[in-house]
Order: sequence, then structure tokens, then C-alpha cells
Amino acid sequence: MSGEVTVGVVANPASGRDIRRLVAGASVFDNTEKGNMVYRLMVGLGAVGVGRILMMPAASGLSDALDRTLRSHAAGGRAALPDLELVEMTVRHTARDTVCAVEEMVGRDVAAIVVLGGDGTNRLVARHCRDVPLCTLSTGTNNAFPAMREATVAGLATGLVASGQTGEEALRREKILRVGVNGEADRDCALVDVAVSADRFVGARALWRPEEISEIFVASASPDAVGLSSVAGLLDPTPRSAPYGLHLRLTDPEEAETVLTVPLAPGLVVPVGVSETRRMLPGETTEIEPVSGSIALDGEREIEVGPEDRVEVSIDMGGPLTIDVGAVMQEAARRGLLNGDLHA
Repeated sequence: MSGEVTVGVVANPASGRDIRRLVAGASVFDNTEKGNMVYRLMVGLGAVGVGRILMMPAASGLSDALDRTLRSHAAGGRAALPDLELVEMTVRHTARDTVCAVEEMVGRDVAAIVVLGGDGTNRLVARHCRDVPLCTLSTGTNNAFPAMREATVAGLATGLVASGQTGEEALRREKILRVGVNGEADRDCALVDVAVSADRFVGARALWRPEEISEIFVASASPDAVGLSSVAGLLDPTPRSAPYGLHLRLTDPEEAETVLTVPLAPGLVVPVGVSETRRMLPGETTEIEPVSGSIALDGEREIEVGPEDRVEVSIDMGGPLTIDVGAVMQEAARRGLLNGDLHA
């Protein structure tokens, strides 16, 4: 097995555990399953020649589950797995952990990064990964950006990309929403949606009350999504490949001409009134209406603002690269990349 190819892994132990579990009855994605997912990912990566995994240190529940499974694997005499190395860093149990880990991975020239998390985790990774391709696996709440996919297959696909066995046809350039504040053009970003909320404080971060939201900006929108982007998806479905985003203004459903029944979170369906919808084109900048509240990025309040603050949103077609697992596996089948015993 070659030790030249290294893949980074970011497994967020806090994903899938926000306040929407209490207010909407969504399921909990526990850290034992995340640890098992990392193991299955390692099996897939190792099968196609990845020699090393550089992983963000994880909370005990996740790391304990992974350690148990790795010991069982070694005792069973099965095929060798990639060497597992943890990023040397101070763990603070904040979003800064993800940022530090990704910066170290980029500095170590990883060939790809696999992200186990929700939209918020992927947003942080995307902001700091430069052009390292991402394989995004859903372990969060609303999850409009990452996909629910078997980690073993994701490992195979990521390994084929990382080792150069498939090329650019397996990669997709994503859109990203840029948020500027008071002249700082790129204060932060979002992969799915930016929402303007009347909640004045970040607090528990997650959004679940539509009456507090006045504007939504989306990069892509599917009518079968869960979350704020589904509001746009029910009006103007916008695929990731579309060269534009959407901007919506919301209003009281009792006063709106357009009222939608929206799955705002798992187990939470609410009426949402829409007063205006328009498409956002690359190169355009939209200034939000002055508000005393907060700006939510991918469903979580991140930036507190007052009426004196100038906040602008734009759509950028030059976001992160992501690995299209389905396209990789189609190419592998067409070219016979997985034919025969790769361990022989």
C-alpha cells in the first residue's frame, strides 16, 4: 500500500445535536455511529491505495467507537487500513477546532478532505480548504449541502480522486454566498442560505421561528429539502448547476399573497408568507434592509447587527470543489477501476 496519498477527515462531534432536537423532534446522530462511519470510510480509502488519514481530534464518544472498531479489525486479520494520524492541536470544542484542523490539512497537502457534519460544518471547511476537493457526508440536522451516503462507497470514490485514478470530471465547482459587513467584502459565507433574523443575539444559533425572518438568500434550492432553502425551492427550484441564486422577502402569512407550507426542520411544518422573489446573478450585490437582529449562515445565527450596519450579500460561482461520488463510481465502472482483487 502506498503511503504517498493522504486524505483529511473532519468529523464534527457536535453535528446533529442542536436545539431543533428539542423544538422539532429531529433524530440524534450519535457519535458512536460517526466513529463507525470513519472506520467504514477508512476501509474504502484503503482499498484504493490511500496510505494515510489525517484526522481532526474527536470527542471521546466518537474516538472510543473508532478505536474499538479498529482493534476488532486488526484482530480479524483483514486488509490493512491507512495509517491514522490525528492533527496536533489544542481542542477547544468550538468551531475554531474545525478551522485549525483544515488549515493544518491544507498545509500538509492532503489530496482531499472528507467532512462528516451538517451544513454549518461544511461551511467552515469550505471557507478554509482552498481548492482541496471535499467529500461531504451528512451527519447534521437540515443538511441541504452534504449528502446521506454510505461511508464505504464515499471512501472508495474519495480515494480514487485523491490517488489520481479519476480526474476533473468527478469534481463539481459549487456556488457560495458571500456576506459583506460595513465594507468588509467577505466577512463570512454560506453554502446554502443566508437569512436575516430579528433575533438580536446569536444565542442557541439554530433558526426555527419563521416569523423572525425577513429575508432569505439561497445559492441553490430544492423543493424536497428541509430548512430555509425549501422556501425558495417551492417557488423556483434552483439546482446547484444554475448560474444564479435567489433572494426572497418574507412577510406575515396573514398579509402575504403567497403562502407556502414549509418543512422548516425535521418534524416542523409551518406556513411561510413570501412577498417578493427574484434571481441573484454573479457580480450583483444586494444590500439587506436595516435591521436590529442577526445574520444566519446555513441555518445558524452567526453575525449580530444593528440598523446602522451595512450588510451585503452576493453569489459567487467560484466556491469549493466537491467530489461527485456517483460520477466517480460511474467512471470506475466504465473503466474497470475496481475490477479484480485490489489487495492482491
